[in-house]
Amino acid sequence: MYKFGLIGYPLSHSMSKVIQEAAFKSLGLDGSYELMETQQEDLVSRLKYLRTNKFQGFNVTIPLKVPITLFLSGVDSVANIAGSANTIKIMPDSSLYGYNTDVYGFVEAIPEDIREEIQGNEAAVLGSGGAARAVGVALSILKAKTIDFYARNTINASEMADALRANFSGVQINCLQIENLKDLSKYKILVNTTPIGMRSKAMGISPIDEETVKTMNKDGIIYDIVYNPLKTELIRLAKKHNIRTIQGLDMLIYQGAKAFEIWTGKKPDTLKMKIAALEEMVD
Repeated sequence: MYKFGLIGYPLSHSMSKVIQEAAFKSLGLDGSYELMETQQEDLVSRLKYLRTNKFQGFNVTIPLKVPITLFLSGVDSVANIAGSANTIKIMPDSSLYGYNTDVYGFVEAIPEDIREEIQGNEAAVLGSGGAARAVGVALSILKAKTIDFYARNTINASEMADALRANFSGVQINCLQIENLKDLSKYKILVNTTPIGMRSKAMGISPIDEETVKTMNKDGIIYDIVYNPLKTELIRLAKKHNIRTIQGLDMLIYQGAKAFEIWTGKKPDTLKMKIAALEEMVD
């Protein structure tokens, strides 16, 4: 029997249990997925719990995607560049190996024609945490010309920027104070990686105000990786002003499916995973 889970805080909004149970069901596998709220100061004791209770792997979310890297014996190339991991495999010797499936999930959720539009254009990213690092890697892989990170914690952002510059010399990386973001007209894509707008964490609030949203070109894209609620305040404002949007649920599904494949070696049915999440959110 497979035994997986999710660590981070808060988790009351999370759909990971729902989608991973649907993944088990889609393949006829016997397994469980447990949500384990874990603050940063409790990470060491949580890792001990996971090892002693025979978990084979787990996902990591806010605020642990960067701190978890201190406890890993190895990481895949994407997690190494991002400096963050969201999927951990517990090896037979109890060591931890880290992966970043957020990068895969982020790209897979973008329609192919829009991926092509990002190449050679400018991108803005809100936030400087583990998800922002993954998005920075993804946008660099998609060959964005410039990535501007807007954050309150510019120290975190500058560390992330240095890692990206070292691996993607063709991309210009800038770190800016989020309070200074007033005009989006030069950007092809804006990505929110902060938890602002998330259920149980500032739901109904947009990380940028409507006046700023209105400055986005009509051929631009606003991508909010927050998936619960389905339509965040940022997405609502973008749609109100006829700006193209990408909502966060598909990224969740694709990164979760990739994690499941890493743990089991089997590809689950992503459509069934998405339907399970939608049904849960409607209820």
